[in-house]
Amino acid sequence: MASTLRIFTRRFFIYCNVVLGILFLLASLVPQLPPQSWWFIAFLGLLFPFLLFGLILFFFGWLVLWKPARTFFSLVPILLGWNQIQIAFAFRNSETFVERKAPESIRVVSWNVARFIEMRKNNNKGSQTRLKMFDLIKEQNADVLCLQEFQTSINPEFYENIRPIREKLGYPYYYFSYDEDGDMHYYSSIIFSRFPIVDTARVRFPRPSLPEVLLQADLLVGKDTVRIYTTHLQSFQLGPQDYRRIEAIKSGEDSLISHSRNIFSKWKRGVVNRTLQAEITREVMSNSPHPSILCADLNDIPNSYSYATVRGNYQDAFLEKGSGIGRTFLGLSPTLRIDYVFADDRFEVRQFVRRKERYSDHFMLVADLALKAN
Repeated sequence: MASTLRIFTRRFFIYCNVVLGILFLLASLVPQLPPQSWWFIAFLGLLFPFLLFGLILFFFGWLVLWKPARTFFSLVPILLGWNQIQIAFAFRNSETFVERKAPESIRVVSWNVARFIEMRKNNNKGSQTRLKMFDLIKEQNADVLCLQEFQTSINPEFYENIRPIREKLGYPYYYFSYDEDGDMHYYSSIIFSRFPIVDTARVRFPRPSLPEVLLQADLLVGKDTVRIYTTHLQSFQLGPQDYRRIEAIKSGEDSLISHSRNIFSKWKRGVVNRTLQAEITREVMSNSPHPSILCADLNDIPNSYSYATVRGNYQDAFLEKGSGIGRTFLGLSPTLRIDYVFADDRFEVRQFVRRKERYSDHFMLVADLALKAN
């Protein structure tokens, strides 16, 4: 009886290791599979860090049990998926970010500001957080600000957020698409600059996705022209009720099936719509005649089709100068890096840092970039 149980246990863990390895390899293929056809596999991309962690546990577990031959059930998938591991995790020795910007560097800030938390003029906690967000922006002394989920209003009862950034924070040039968001309110991404803006353009992503845009601004930096892009790809559009459902699943208060149906439907719709937005963004960026930078909230992780498509052969500032998993979104999971600063190969990435103040539901990203000689 004991022998039978031992054989069953051994086979059970071997099969679990093999299945985990197969799922990990499928997750590694997600960036190459268009979600319109492979949406059910795209979900595995979200599980990539957890699948990797499971393989590592099995690897060391077999070593502890002195079964070195069985470590290959983990080692082989990890080696085959190594390229995706290098995209999901940064392995640089992060240096202390030097606050004083070098004269030849362009400091770029990218931040999803979540409508600055409070839209109506008052003195509540949200308005106090809004002021702290302005202070944090000022502290960076950046040359360029790319802000997603930016809200402003011409209704005197609500905050007008463009003027204080221009006049009090010192960004005289800006480009905003002024997408209407209710009566006398405007919402979109925005580019602020201390360099003169010599040209602008806007691309509206087609329906049925939400009315998101890709903005571009050409900046005169000395004698050079630098193109800045910013965008916000469609989110999953999870509401308060969806977050309560997720918490119910986590806490075991209710079944996964009863609570996950609506969430999974929104996830699928978001993934498919982002695919088209990502392809349009890549096509536009590939036609840039100038050295270019993209600051974006892609609402997708590095192990995704959207990330691979938008990034192309651009440098990911976090991978160049960061370390670890680089979480940028505060909700749902500690593994979600969905905000990025990309730069083409005509730039050198000098510095990168995530500002971890929890004012928005996203962390601010700060990158120092320098144009290479010639």
